[in-house]
Amino acid sequence: MPRLLYFFTISILLSLIVFSATGEDNEYVFRKSINRKSNGVKREKLSHFRFYWHDILSGSKPTSIMIVPPPTTTILTGFGLINMMDNALTLGPKLSSKIVGRAQGFYGSASQSELSILMVMNFVFIEGKYNGSTLAVLGRNSAFETVREMPVIGGSGLFRFARGYVQARTKLLDLKTKDATVQYDAYVLHY
Repeated sequence: MPRLLYFFTISILLSLIVFSATGEDNEYVFRKSINRKSNGVKREKLSHFRFYWHDILSGSKPTSIMIVPPPTTTILTGFGLINMMDNALTLGPKLSSKIVGRAQGFYGSASQSELSILMVMNFVFIEGKYNGSTLAVLGRNSAFETVREMPVIGGSGLFRFARGYVQARTKLLDLKTKDATVQYDAYVLHY
């Protein structure tokens, strides 16, 4: 009987050693807790940014191009149309204003009954301390409403863990060229 007790005790000790060796320090761990400060996560703050988005479809250097045309059966809403963009973000409403970033992504007409656009874009900032940081926006833009609201779903750089919303207000729309200038107000919680 003492041999069985000895064997049982040794088995338990070996099991504990094996289990402790496969703890959170193992390089193959799926999840582990981290210290917020060691990852640069400080106190959360709310910031407001205002800039102007310039969607240029006309001229020799458009910043937005159609990559999928709408079917001819959806002329009124443009349902199915998709544009890829690399639009300037400026401090003022004129395209000649100081550029503070780019809006890169795409938008598409997503409604069969009204002009409603799915926006998928990153605001890539190139100015000041936010140079290289981005905000990601994904949402519904009902183009004919005075104020449209879309969620900020994340970010990078100084906007890691960002969340919030943007409000869009059309300032200029040329019906002939379809060029547009839109004021964006971004309200962002970030660290």
